[in-house]
Amino acid sequence: MNAFANGIDLSDYQPHTDLAYAETMPARWYTDPAILELEKRQIFYKTWQPVCRLDLVRRPGDFYACELVGQPLVISRGTDEKLRGFYNVCLHRAGPVALGQGNRKSLQCRYHGWTYDLTGKLLNAPEFEGVQNWTKDDMCLRQVQVAEWGLWVWVNLDPQAGPITDLYGPIGDEIASKGFDLSKMSLIERRDYLIDCNWKVYVDNYLEGYHLPMAHPALFRELDYDQYQVETFRYYSKQYAPIRPAREGDVRDRRYVRTEGEAEALYYWIFPNVMLNVYLDNTSINIIVPIDHEHTLTIFEWYFQQPGTGEGWDSMQTIIAFSDQIQQEDIEICHNVQKGLKSNVYDRGRFSVLRENGVHHFQSLVHEFLTR
Repeated sequence: MNAFANGIDLSDYQPHTDLAYAETMPARWYTDPAILELEKRQIFYKTWQPVCRLDLVRRPGDFYACELVGQPLVISRGTDEKLRGFYNVCLHRAGPVALGQGNRKSLQCRYHGWTYDLTGKLLNAPEFEGVQNWTKDDMCLRQVQVAEWGLWVWVNLDPQAGPITDLYGPIGDEIASKGFDLSKMSLIERRDYLIDCNWKVYVDNYLEGYHLPMAHPALFRELDYDQYQVETFRYYSKQYAPIRPAREGDVRDRRYVRTEGEAEALYYWIFPNVMLNVYLDNTSINIIVPIDHEHTLTIFEWYFQQPGTGEGWDSMQTIIAFSDQIQQEDIEICHNVQKGLKSNVYDRGRFSVLRENGVHHFQSLVHEFLTR
């Protein structure tokens, strides 16, 4: 293990492989801004990250400007129909070559008018005659790895990173084998939540059902808590949270009622910051984005097969409203936990062997990536 990374001392945390003896990561790892800067370089810039919906860049000429934890990017579909990703940075004076989204045959810097084609090649540098020791061929936009998976476009800033199928392939195969078809779903609603906590606080919270009885009483009534499990894999985990069969007399208090033969819902967390929840008629993705060391953006998107009107529309709105209620409860929890992490009395805790293996798995991966 490298105890120092980029001058940051990481020797205060060595995760135990045995959950029964393991301690949580130190509070400093949630409150020190230097840790987040290291996480950007070692984690977020070296993993596959969703940056936009695939339907935004389906046609030749479509482009979409976005950002990955502080790095400006642009995704474009070339006239050859190939999807590409670039740093949204003109190599003249660092201006953006695209703003917002749209469709055009070239990308043009809004600062001095340098123009690039959709493969990143520099086409025109106005009034640059007489400049020595440079060529247009050396001034191509800097490309990043880009991939299409599911309903989204993904990028990886690490040129040495393996293909997205190495990680998402088994997940995609399982989703398909269970009879789910993401291609038939379309975006119905997106909500962004700004939370006063470190991004890892939110992920910790997502990865265990231990807090359900206390923090989410309505959700607790829906789930068979005794059967709640988290299964961990190399770089992702899967939660099994079955809907509890309705007992006589409690249907009016239930939002979901399990029927005989109903397909199992699939809940995935993919390192470091993506949650994917798959049902027969809808899918939601949650993307957790650090703003700074104690502020986090959580992006929620709900995708449905065409719900139509009437009961279908009402059911969809009920699902979104219930999800928002749970999110509001989690926001309060995470905000208070962040305060506690900065207190004088807390440094680290212990894990429930029965309930918190998913949190231990995540924290061990954070340590692994930071100390590589």
